[in-house]
Amino acid sequence: MIAYIEPYFLDNDAEAASAVTTAGKSTDGVSESLNIQGEIVCGGDATDMAGRDFGGMNCVKPLAVVRPVGPEDIGGAVKAALRSDKLTVAARGNGHSINGQAMAEGGLVVDMSTTAENHFEVGYLSGGDATAFVDVSGGALWENVLKRCVSEYGLAPRSWTDYLGLTVGGTLSNAGVSGQAFRYGPQTSNVTELDVVTGNGDVVTCSEIENSELFFSVLGGLGQFGIITRARVLLQPAPDMVRWIRVVYTEFDEFTQDAEWLVSQKNESSFDYVEGFVFVNGDDPVNGWPTVPLHPDHEFDPTRLPQSSGSVLYCLELGLHYRDSDSNSTVDKRVERLIGRLSFNEGLRFEVDLPYVDFLLRVKRSEEIAKEIGTWETPHPWLNLFVSKRDIGDFNRTVFKELVKNGVNGPMLVYPLLRSRWDDRTSVAIPEGEIFYIVALLRFVPPCAKGSSVDKMVAQNQEIVHWCVKNGIDFKLYLPHYKSQEEWIRHFGNQWSRFVDRKAMFDPMAILSPGQKIFNRSP
Repeated sequence: MIAYIEPYFLDNDAEAASAVTTAGKSTDGVSESLNIQGEIVCGGDATDMAGRDFGGMNCVKPLAVVRPVGPEDIGGAVKAALRSDKLTVAARGNGHSINGQAMAEGGLVVDMSTTAENHFEVGYLSGGDATAFVDVSGGALWENVLKRCVSEYGLAPRSWTDYLGLTVGGTLSNAGVSGQAFRYGPQTSNVTELDVVTGNGDVVTCSEIENSELFFSVLGGLGQFGIITRARVLLQPAPDMVRWIRVVYTEFDEFTQDAEWLVSQKNESSFDYVEGFVFVNGDDPVNGWPTVPLHPDHEFDPTRLPQSSGSVLYCLELGLHYRDSDSNSTVDKRVERLIGRLSFNEGLRFEVDLPYVDFLLRVKRSEEIAKEIGTWETPHPWLNLFVSKRDIGDFNRTVFKELVKNGVNGPMLVYPLLRSRWDDRTSVAIPEGEIFYIVALLRFVPPCAKGSSVDKMVAQNQEIVHWCVKNGIDFKLYLPHYKSQEEWIRHFGNQWSRFVDRKAMFDPMAILSPGQKIFNRSP
């Protein structure tokens, strides 16, 4: 269709109001029409939705929402923005940014969900090992990729996020981390080819070999260099079942020692999934003991804890893959061989067996519960960080055991990752050292809470970040959000100049992802 949105391209200030349109052209030089096959929506529910996100703490309306048919439509939107003085473009997946990163105030928001079904094709890489892959749309949800790969081909991507209601392009623009990342790296380490719409409006295929600078720029690039419209994701044979296990620790040193040992073992000598979390040493149903058991019939027995237990406890969460053809005794032996090396509290071990797909969709049930009680729609002032192994002990003593010792009304994740599984050529910023930790304070706000409660949570997040900076903690924000370029320069460190050079190369007018607040739009 041809969408005439020229009048909306104009600023709302006095100068723009006096601009005249002559023969289909305005005095600011913006083309009268934007020729796309898809749809452009100005106002109404579409722009309202595009002005909000899961974080629920920002609300800025775009000029219009673009619902593209394919990458050419996205390129057309970018080129229209290039012809304007101030227009920007942001790609919106499933709206799960926390701090308005996928918003474009007064700009164009590209609704990637309309492209979700554009690609789905399984193939094999050339070479001796014939590694399988799937080509999927950047707007596809990971949960749909999982279901289709497993049901139709018995295959599955190797690296995941905990929550799968996220788009492929969204997670690849950040990193994509879960309990498999210690073995396979983040999702950015598990793609071999991308189709990208750059800030110049060009549709480009890129890989480690072809247009490699764009390929590595876009991966973890926070949407600053291009919009991912297709990704080639590596696959592996999908297991049938998962033995899901949780074991409890009272001492952080023992927890980290065991977690680091597990993630440092070779494939056959460890679990297939390793995560961990902190919880309150008390009966709080949201923050304490009741959050640990995996089945309604399981009970947390606090008498198993030593009297010396502190204000918080720690839980290792583990998963072992197996086939339907494996006998129970075989699975039990594999589990016990690994569990026997760990120093958790006896009597505080919980486990269940789940189908593989159900395990990966385990957070879906939490989403359903949150929607039932109203906390899915309330603000989510989350804080995600990468913290070096060197500093994780200090972080535990100050943050976990003091600042958030009463919980955050949601999960407090902490588990180790290996730097050698990450590619330094991507745009992701991570701490120094081979082992570093992801920390995620996933706060949920009760429906009855007042705005001051959210403000206090945000202030506490800021207090944690400021403490890290003041005390020289080697950390990086994951899903970062900063308000000044000085903070962004500190975030990227010696990678900042490379980041700036890449911006000049692939989005010189700073059209893309203005909600990240890294660069200002160039007229």
